[in-house]
Amino acid sequence: MLKAAIVMGSTSDSAISDKVEEVFKEFGVEYELSVISAHRNPVKIKKFAKNLEENGFGVVVAIAALAAHLPGVCASLTILPVIGVPGDGGPLKGQDALYSIVQMPAGIPVACVGIANGKNAALLAIQILATKDEELKDKIREFRKKFGDDEDENVAE
Repeated sequence: MLKAAIVMGSTSDSAISDKVEEVFKEFGVEYELSVISAHRNPVKIKKFAKNLEENGFGVVVAIAALAAHLPGVCASLTILPVIGVPGDGGPLKGQDALYSIVQMPAGIPVACVGIANGKNAALLAIQILATKDEELKDKIREFRKKFGDDEDENVAE
């Protein structure tokens, strides 16, 4: 199974990364957590992103607040899917981060979940990994059954 990378720009984003880690643990997804600022550590983030594939990763969850360049920088340096999670800090409570992440230039896409929504970021990452992992796909199906919409079998199947 491919691993998931969690990268955040600062330890101030730990409350969000904790939610991502919790979901990954629940689903048995192997992951690694890194703290690398796109602004303070440009050489380190470049090395990190350029080596993701050869280090066995299949998806990246990038958490960033304020200017929130981290997800876009990662996406510009790898072809792996990058999921941006806007942090909820700062005077705009994450709106600035949300706009920064969703307004990527054409050709360098970043998926984006809601402000501070680490749980959905983890679930999206798991769905991406599940495209090549039947066991993980079955776990997602079981998880979806918890929503109780038994009438529409297409949702979970």
